[in-house]
Amino acid sequence: MGFSNLEDKLQYRFSDETILERALTHRSAATKNNERLEFLGDSIFGAITGEYFYLTLPSASEGELSRMRSQVVRKESLVSVARQMNLGSHLLLGSGEIKAGAHTRESILADSLEALIGAIYLDGGFINARNFVLHWFSENMERAMSARSIKDAKTTLQEWLQGQGNPLPDYQLVKTRGEAHSRTFTVSCKIKPLDSEFHATSDSRRKAEQLVAEQILEAIKVRQ
Repeated sequence: MGFSNLEDKLQYRFSDETILERALTHRSAATKNNERLEFLGDSIFGAITGEYFYLTLPSASEGELSRMRSQVVRKESLVSVARQMNLGSHLLLGSGEIKAGAHTRESILADSLEALIGAIYLDGGFINARNFVLHWFSENMERAMSARSIKDAKTTLQEWLQGQGNPLPDYQLVKTRGEAHSRTFTVSCKIKPLDSEFHATSDSRRKAEQLVAEQILEAIKVRQ
């Protein structure tokens, strides 16, 4: 059985294709299936993601690192990447699962991608597994880091204002635009130490408030 098309997508060539075949084999198709590789891949995936955030963000706390890793290794991220590489079309399933359309089932896609990570680790070692994960999950990692930055802004601003003995920020929703599926929210905020009013727009009110807080923090840094 050839897997050259899949290997081209993965940008990794297996030395032992039987490991790849095992990673693609669902338990409905054979006794020797991908469940053990899934277990291994889950651990390797978490280690690679944790290492990346640890090295990239030396000032992040243990809690922040854990939250970012959780965002990347969750099932939704795995399913999204599995669909990008059309992994479902390469899975080896039992006849009943084939008829049931199991190649599109989210749980099977997520588990199979973890098994694939485990297979690359077994076949090519940690560096190749890391390269694979960093290539396919780079956008997820960037989003997790962006969310961390935005999440901290309101808390940081509130703590700074309290430390200065000033009132807490008052975020006001000043505008909403667009249909329900593509709505944007514009929020304003003004704090006592600064004369200017700050505005930000995002696809949720919460994000807009966080972006306003970031602007204010930057303005405070300039004045100090």
